[in-house]
Amino acid sequence: MQADNKVWIAKSDIPIYLLPKMANRHGLIAGATGTGKTTTLKVLAESFSDLGVPVFLADIKGDLAGLAMPGSESPKMKERIERLGVEGFSYRAYPVRFWDLFGEGGHPVRTTVSEMGALLLARLLGLNDTQTGVLHIVFRIADDRGLLLLDLKDLRAMLQYVGDHAKEFTLEYGNISPRSVGAVLRSLLTLEDQGGDHFFGEPALDLFDWIQIAPGGQGVINVLHSPKLFLKPALYSTFLLWMLSELFEALPEAGDLDKPKMVFFFDEAHLLFEDAPKILLDKVEQVVRLIRSKGIGVYFITQSPSDLPGDVLGQLGNRIQHALRAYTPADQKLVKAAAQTFRPNPAFETADAITELATGEALVSCLDAEGRPGIVERGWILPPQSMFGTIDDEARQNIIRSAMISGKYERLVDRDSAYELLQRKIKQEQMEVFENEARKKPARKSPERKTAFEKAANSAVTAIGREIGRSLIRGLLGSLKR
Repeated sequence: MQADNKVWIAKSDIPIYLLPKMANRHGLIAGATGTGKTTTLKVLAESFSDLGVPVFLADIKGDLAGLAMPGSESPKMKERIERLGVEGFSYRAYPVRFWDLFGEGGHPVRTTVSEMGALLLARLLGLNDTQTGVLHIVFRIADDRGLLLLDLKDLRAMLQYVGDHAKEFTLEYGNISPRSVGAVLRSLLTLEDQGGDHFFGEPALDLFDWIQIAPGGQGVINVLHSPKLFLKPALYSTFLLWMLSELFEALPEAGDLDKPKMVFFFDEAHLLFEDAPKILLDKVEQVVRLIRSKGIGVYFITQSPSDLPGDVLGQLGNRIQHALRAYTPADQKLVKAAAQTFRPNPAFETADAITELATGEALVSCLDAEGRPGIVERGWILPPQSMFGTIDDEARQNIIRSAMISGKYERLVDRDSAYELLQRKIKQEQMEVFENEARKKPARKSPERKTAFEKAANSAVTAIGREIGRSLIRGLLGSLKR
């Protein structure tokens, strides 16, 4: 809820607020399973929407779809509202836009292989350092020749071509092991079997379709339908990292704003960092640190603060800690570590409070107007105004069909790209071999004329409408700069 143009999160003896001006200093929602993290997420998402701030969140269990419908009165809700003394509370629906990588529970979400870049794709494919190096070379060759890789068949064709001509590229780009190329190709097959090919292609997502304000002035809440996606943790986490990278590269510097341009909630945040190489962790930490200057607030949701790297955790100024259970010595250490991240309150012992919190109760510490961490407060999270639980398929489809962008992403487009170009090049090479055999002499190529491959590459870039060759520039996480 809003109160005095602040985000009203919880209530103890006093209201507990989050200042919109400090919302882009990022945040953390932590706690054991079943302690109320989802309710807290809904309350924050509703509040930001009411402030006119667009929101993104991943709906892993399917129960966040209820944001699109008003809540309903119940004895339990009535008792809670009266106990907290929440005045002006009303049940209401929020402007929701559903998305789904598989195009089933929302508008399809796609990007191109070229736009994702080698670094994130290597993580998605589970490549080792040597295989990742080969993938970087393949992307560099494609970039240098203006060959945009739109989908996985383009990448497969490029890998096969580079593998077949490895000796020609080695002096310019470094060693290309056929064994490593074969390993990357096998990983591509695995990704396709898992449905990852749904994510690559065109039309690619325009992120500005996520930064939208509804006619009534509320920020649109973008819900990524993720029950199926979450069963593929690598695809889920890589998609979120790609999205963060795209926003960082696409948005201009914004300086100090009265409220964020957009807020992102990343549920099951530990998946973003599990088994990630150090080079990727360093770049993610850098993006999290810098993206707040673009007006973006990033909120991680996980069970324990220790699930996040220390450099990332240090960037999270606003913290909501639900209960943690301390059944073992290891659990007790995690509780103490979580307690040490808060500015102490003389009214209670923070570590003891973390284990005593009831469901729906939390420790909250937000930055004050000067950017300083506030003293931790113990309070009850406000109830959400939207519906608890999910919605039926008919209601979901009605929302999808009535969206302004309905039809924009639903039809897959397969334009002329690297696969088609390389197929033509192979045929051209085969024709040259045939002609040379017919003439019984080696083929000669004028140095002043472009090869068929160069002509095709330049033609493709013109058709796609992108910069050619060496003008392609990649950002921190390897995605193309727009």
